[in-house]
Amino acid sequence: MEIGHVAARPWRPVRGSVSLGSGIAQDVRVRHMELEQYLFCRDVGFGGLSPTAEVDGAFRGCFPLRNRAASELALLTGMRIEEWSTLLQPELGLEAGKRPRSWDVDLAECAKGRRPRSVYIPAGAMEMLDPYLLIERPEIVAAAQRTLRRRHRELFVVDRLEADGTRVRGVLDGVTITRPIKTLKPELRRIAVLETGDGLDPMALLVGRGGLMLTLSGWDRVRWRAWERMKLSAGHARAPVMPRRCWVFHDWRHTFALRLLIFLTREVLRDAAAQQLPMSTLLDHMTGNPLLVVQRRLGHASPATTYRYVRYLKDPMREVDDAFREWTAAGGASYVSIARRLLDLEEHGAAQG
Repeated sequence: MEIGHVAARPWRPVRGSVSLGSGIAQDVRVRHMELEQYLFCRDVGFGGLSPTAEVDGAFRGCFPLRNRAASELALLTGMRIEEWSTLLQPELGLEAGKRPRSWDVDLAECAKGRRPRSVYIPAGAMEMLDPYLLIERPEIVAAAQRTLRRRHRELFVVDRLEADGTRVRGVLDGVTITRPIKTLKPELRRIAVLETGDGLDPMALLVGRGGLMLTLSGWDRVRWRAWERMKLSAGHARAPVMPRRCWVFHDWRHTFALRLLIFLTREVLRDAAAQQLPMSTLLDHMTGNPLLVVQRRLGHASPATTYRYVRYLKDPMREVDDAFREWTAAGGASYVSIARRLLDLEEHGAAQG
């Protein structure tokens, strides 16, 4: 139709939907980690340790402290990779040598659908950042100074932080820009550097070679290198069960959501039992409903998205094991004894025939 061969489209548009699609909604599978799997992924895959939690001299990966800190940040906040990978240091209160115990980050431009929400950064995630910020990051930035100076004209050079670090003022292509940090687009965040007088300090929290923020494809390479390392150690006695497919960063978000939902559900049941009330009040239900809390934390636009996690509150495979444990354990039964019994019955039947 666009080049004039036909006068009308060969299909009929229906309310903006994909006309060539099947119309069948695919149920997204929630894949989450157990504790042993997460620690193995964080410390062995990303951190370069051995399965026995010792330093592995054969590890040749890059920036293990940064990668472990990123893993912990993703897990303990439930942020999407587009959100945690684009964080700037002032957003976490990391300025002038300060490091708060915990922090709240206001997401806006980098949030999905640009829907504003607040994300809590717990003490565990902040503590995991310390070795990276004190040891690894200064080395990365120092090695990148020549590259940063060479690209000076391409960068958004910030000369001042305002309003307690929530606003920036800088120059890009000769134009002065002043705006709140939370409204900075990802492409502007990636090239934002702070002029310190002693050099250019990237404002990005997690930086790579060249001193700039890693792209999503860069983090994808980090993830695959970690996966290859985990597969090499999968046969170790202390290695957990590995999935068939490589972990993706969204699995960290699923793990956060599921663990938080389980914890909140137990808290609600415990509070109800302690109060000895036949049913919760409407206010309690509205303020303490686990699904609503998780929905707000994850920034889901619809409760239906959060409701997907309900089916994973209990592991169905463990229920299968529990249901048939008495069957297999009764009388010391085993596959060998069952097979032998079947053979005896067949031989007995043949003899009678």
